[in-house]
Amino acid sequence: MKEQTHKNILIAFILNLGFSIFELIGGFFTNSIAILSDSIHDFGDAITIGVSYFLEKKSLKKPNSTYTYGYLRYSVLGSILTTSILVGGSLFVIFNSLKRLIYPIVVNYNGMIIIAIFGFTINLIASYFTKDGHSLNQKAVNLHMLEDVLGWLVVLIGSFLMKFTNINIIDPILSLGVALFILYHCYRNIKEIGNIFLEKIPQDLDLNKLKEELLKIRGIKDIHHIHIWSLDGNNNFATLHAVVKKYDSIYKTQIKDILKNFNINHSTIELEDEKENCLNKDCKLDLEVHHHHH
Repeated sequence: MKEQTHKNILIAFILNLGFSIFELIGGFFTNSIAILSDSIHDFGDAITIGVSYFLEKKSLKKPNSTYTYGYLRYSVLGSILTTSILVGGSLFVIFNSLKRLIYPIVVNYNGMIIIAIFGFTINLIASYFTKDGHSLNQKAVNLHMLEDVLGWLVVLIGSFLMKFTNINIIDPILSLGVALFILYHCYRNIKEIGNIFLEKIPQDLDLNKLKEELLKIRGIKDIHHIHIWSLDGNNNFATLHAVVKKYDSIYKTQIKDILKNFNINHSTIELEDEKENCLNKDCKLDLEVHHHHH
């Protein structure tokens, strides 16, 4: 599955790069800021997708003595880069659209219609190739593709409207709309990336529920020091201590089975006998404090 992922990203890259050049020229000839701004956004996408391609490829490499977790975070790095380029592009578009609102310019509608039909079709094909993204990075790439499809649909409708109403400011209004839409998605992406780097528990995982399930295992007295984090938004890791009645390796299998249901495939489990004092101060901290106050 992963192998196919970056082949698809490559196809999207080639389509996008070729198209953004065609679009840049088209934007100049039709005088349309919506098309020009879209070409900058597409060009940004193409570069980003190129980078994503290399980072996605790198993220497939197996763990080694330097990268003991493997290279999955590179995929997240790709996502950061993509998002940053998009934010920059959107701000640029907003600035230029506002200028155009104040000083409208005559636009060549027929040219715009033709380019928009092209744009819509090409991006539809590209989004089809990237639609099955599982990594955060490929989701980011697919998001671009979908945005582009929507963006072009909007431009197409807008150019028809302008053709029949002759209202030129429809053009910058469209590009403002597209830019704000992109910024909203960037914000969501940044939030997800932040959660990963801050080692927050994966969004769809409920720690209390997990603990409850683990404590249902017969013979397990207590679960503490439980840490859960995600490498890339897909692969989750956990470490925990389990206090058991009598030491038995079957507990590990039982715990791992439950963790699997919670989408944690990599775990480190420490078993402790109930007579054994957990060496780590954090566990028993609340109790220790009381003893020292004689």
